[in-house]
Amino acid sequence: MDAATKKILQECTGFEWDDGNKHKNWIKHRVSNSECEQIFFNRPLIVHVDDKHSTFEDRYYALGITDLGIKLFSVFTLQNKKIRIISARNMSRKERKIYEAIL
Repeated sequence: MDAATKKILQECTGFEWDDGNKHKNWIKHRVSNSECEQIFFNRPLIVHVDDKHSTFEDRYYALGITDLGIKLFSVFTLQNKKIRIISARNMSRKERKIYEAIL
């Protein structure tokens, strides 16, 4: 994670859930909102700017681990110093390989 992104995340004061996305991750991927949030408090956490999908707002993606050891891929944006999760799912095989390489 670059220094600028790390600073932005350190200034965040919590999470904000869009009504349209509040239940989507559970319905589509069986990932709860609390699991989505947990990855930001556990290490290691890999975060990168998602330039490909940052047309209307800066989007980021994260690879992280829940308190129960589930490895998640998450897409999020930052609004008013809050993390707004757009999507979360279990990591793909390729993503797990990248994540485990830093362990």
